[in-house]
Amino acid sequence: MSYYPCNIIVRRNSILSGEFKRLQNAQKTQYFSTIPCHRTILPLCASAKSLQQTKQCHAIALLNGYLPNSISVSASLILQYATFGDPSTSRVLFHQSLPYSRSAFLWNTITRAYSIAGVYDAFQIYNLMIRNGVRPDDHSFPFVLKVCSDYHEVWKGQEVHGLVCKLGFDSDVFVGNTLLRFYGECSSINDAEKVFDEMPERDAVSWNTLIAVFSIKFSYDKAIALFRDMRSQPLYSGVSPNVATIVSLLPVCASIEDFAITSEIHSYVIKMGFSDDIKINNAFIDAYGKCGNLNACKQVFNEMVDRNHVSFNAIITSFAHTDHHQDAILFFQYMINKSITPNSVAISSILPIIVELECLQWGIELHGFSIRTGIESDIFVANSLLDMYAKFRYPIKASNIFNNIHLKNIVSWNTMIANYAQNGSELLALQTLREMQAHGIVPGPVTLTNILPACARISHLSHGKQIHCKSIRCGFDVQIFISNALIDMYAKCSRLDLARNVFNVSYKDRISYNTLISAYSHTNTSFESLILFRELGLKDMEYDTVSFSGALSACANMAEIKKGKEIHGVCLKKGYTPLMGPTHQPVPNLMSSDSSVIDSHLLTVKQLHSLIVCNSILDFYAKCGRIDLAKKVFDRIPNKDTASWNTMIMGYGMRGEIDTAIGLFESMGDDDHVRRDSINYIAVLSVCSHGGLVELGRKYFKKMKEDKIEVTQVHYACMVDIFGRAGLLEEAVEMINGMGVEPDANVWGSLLGGCRIHGDIELGRWAGENLFRLKPGHSGYYTLVSNMYAEAGKWCEVDGIRELMKVRGVKKNPGSRSL
Repeated sequence: MSYYPCNIIVRRNSILSGEFKRLQNAQKTQYFSTIPCHRTILPLCASAKSLQQTKQCHAIALLNGYLPNSISVSASLILQYATFGDPSTSRVLFHQSLPYSRSAFLWNTITRAYSIAGVYDAFQIYNLMIRNGVRPDDHSFPFVLKVCSDYHEVWKGQEVHGLVCKLGFDSDVFVGNTLLRFYGECSSINDAEKVFDEMPERDAVSWNTLIAVFSIKFSYDKAIALFRDMRSQPLYSGVSPNVATIVSLLPVCASIEDFAITSEIHSYVIKMGFSDDIKINNAFIDAYGKCGNLNACKQVFNEMVDRNHVSFNAIITSFAHTDHHQDAILFFQYMINKSITPNSVAISSILPIIVELECLQWGIELHGFSIRTGIESDIFVANSLLDMYAKFRYPIKASNIFNNIHLKNIVSWNTMIANYAQNGSELLALQTLREMQAHGIVPGPVTLTNILPACARISHLSHGKQIHCKSIRCGFDVQIFISNALIDMYAKCSRLDLARNVFNVSYKDRISYNTLISAYSHTNTSFESLILFRELGLKDMEYDTVSFSGALSACANMAEIKKGKEIHGVCLKKGYTPLMGPTHQPVPNLMSSDSSVIDSHLLTVKQLHSLIVCNSILDFYAKCGRIDLAKKVFDRIPNKDTASWNTMIMGYGMRGEIDTAIGLFESMGDDDHVRRDSINYIAVLSVCSHGGLVELGRKYFKKMKEDKIEVTQVHYACMVDIFGRAGLLEEAVEMINGMGVEPDANVWGSLLGGCRIHGDIELGRWAGENLFRLKPGHSGYYTLVSNMYAEAGKWCEVDGIRELMKVRGVKKNPGSRSL
């Protein structure tokens, strides 16, 4: 065959790269005179850029008679087909050329090709090679051991190790390094160390591999000790730490957050002249950031000759990790100013910071940027955007992003479940969990932690129990955040017995105790809160805001004035006292570069915690009838919030000091730093109801509408109660009819109360019928209607109510006393 027909064949193919054009012009050179030789065909096969070009090379090799007898050409094509996702053709080529093979070379090639293509053949090729009597060489074992590592085939790796020793390849450094990786990934550290110790020759890869193994297995001390051995014995070992060693070791320093060791390694890097290496500097930024030394982090960044995306991503993450959100934003802006386009890692790192700073507009801008640059579909960016919109309470936008994610991972599903659970769509959260499992995604511990609060909020006990069973089957129930979520779920579903069972068999932290302390504080067994509160202190766990609030609520519920005072004393001792000083602190500018602003922000957080405890103390004294002590605490609070005012208004109202309560409400309106809210108006309307202040109630109801505060069912219930107590039942009915929404049980209950006071049986019957429809299992409403009929002497109706209770299975709650 002459070269000219081959030239026609090549020219006939329209998709030819530069390499093929070089072949076309090769007739003018000394490479070949009639047909392409090995010196031309091999580079041509190796340089193919696509599956189509690989097929063209295959055709040329066939036309010129190189296949199937040329092992080198066949091996090159086998690797190329595997690279471009066609391992089946690789297998065909292998079997066609196998009769011409006289060594392990072709066998090694197909093993490597399968590894490239991600094909797992259960060692069929390797076993066939051994059965055919082909002796493995020093390349066979690294290839097959890599497969053992990739698929965690421990037994097969140990079998191969035995053959390595039998054939004498255990002294080969490349085989030894692969054995190190295999045992490090698939077995114990001891096995890896034994292989390392028995290696007669070690190179830098040997040391670096064992350091990486120690890092992966969390043996950080051993990794650092090995680095020091490597550094101190260069003459003995012939190897000193290189760039790869440093890059492998610095994540260890980041994990243990040891600044001293990081500095020691940094000194070695400067001494050896590695300080300009960009990979090492990026690793140092991350390590110093995790160690909390942001000055060193900045210094490394500023001294870098070259920076890339990883450099900026590392420093942004470092500042975000230490809650220095302001600096993280500044470095992100600096990155843009340096004309470095943020990639998916930068965007996904900065979005959680924007959530912390509550800057929705920046998040929207970054969303637009990600769309323009085409990285919105990146799974990390999509998940971060989904999380951002969920936390900013934009569930529809979050849902749109979720639906546009092509390949959702478990983080996507978890974030979407949290989105629904946190934004009041608990049933959708449960539905999403079912869809997640239908798509073959196994729920993890984070999934269960997100879904359990949804079950708690809607008191869905059956679903909560199913999730509890799932956590036990998967072994997640031993994780403390799962057990805490289960305790909270059972407590909010009114099954404190089950919550206590979980508590008793689980690891406990302060959250575990706080959850039960708060749950017991609102029940008839409030004394359990105080027992747990005392136990929490005996376990050397620090009390916090939730601990004090729950215990004080329990004391208020039991009217335990003595114990409440004792807890008040502990609050004083722990620093939860009303802070004396300026009444109000300025709101800090989180984007300011002044560090004093950050300190001011931290102070306001401390004051917030103190305020929550102070409000609990106010509530305790008010409910225990010691309004005088409550007033003393109230007067010493420098930063009163609406809850502080509400507690005092309601406290005076319950004591019948109506004028004082109204005066406090008016004084609150004079405070420019506190704005009246919906709860304030509920408090003052309740006071007006108890005091019979109809006109004042009308005035405040009208004022609330003028202040554009949303009128809720509770406000309507208060107004109906005001009219009902005053005998203005027609006005009460008129207000109910003009509500615009269906009245709830509170509204009908208020009307029923007024009807009973003034003996309006027909109107009371109407209210009772609506209550029985809305709350068919509430025994109190049946009792109230029955008493109304009894007071009017309508005993037949009383018997009818009792019969209705019997039919519906409603039982009157028995009375109890605390003495």
